[in-house]
Amino acid sequence: MSEITPSQTVGPFFAYGLTPKGRCEWDPNGSYSWKNTVESNLVTPDVSGTRIHIEGTVRDGDGLPINDCMIEIWQADAQGRYASPGANRALPNTKFKGFGRSATDKQGVYAFDTIKPGSVAGPGGKPQAPHIVVCIFSRGMLRQIYTRLYFDDEPANASDPILNIVPADRRGTLIAHKQPGADHHYRFDIRVQGGDETVFFDI
Repeated sequence: MSEITPSQTVGPFFAYGLTPKGRCEWDPNGSYSWKNTVESNLVTPDVSGTRIHIEGTVRDGDGLPINDCMIEIWQADAQGRYASPGANRALPNTKFKGFGRSATDKQGVYAFDTIKPGSVAGPGGKPQAPHIVVCIFSRGMLRQIYTRLYFDDEPANASDPILNIVPADRRGTLIAHKQPGADHHYRFDIRVQGGDETVFFDI
């Protein structure tokens, strides 16, 4: 009679190919030796719009930082246009892809440099508040999880059709806060489990 195979957690994600510039405990130089295919800096030379820096920490259900997590973001440009083969985007801004990837470091910190997105159409054509789609990959997850990042200085949040389906006492988990004394710097912390778990969406 054969024995039952012990269970294991899934992951961590394959950093070697996905985030070669990510901080790695097993690499004495702190990163791999080739260029990222996807960067955490989304800003391109022709980009228009307000440049912003987003930083935060990813924590588990016990509040401990997750040091081998990967964060992906997807967003519209400052005019509310996504980069896609069918998009009609005149210069400037044609090189802005709106997609980025960041690994977390030993303290669970990730960071992106990008531009503040414009409003895009939502359900029924209703305008949505500026936001960024956030995808989290981490050990122990069979598949990635999705959330949204909104900005605390956007009046349009009050009428956003997606934000308004979230219970009022949970919406704060989706808000990035502008940092005092730092122009255009926002903090967005992510909690994958626990009492103050970030709101995640079924996609």
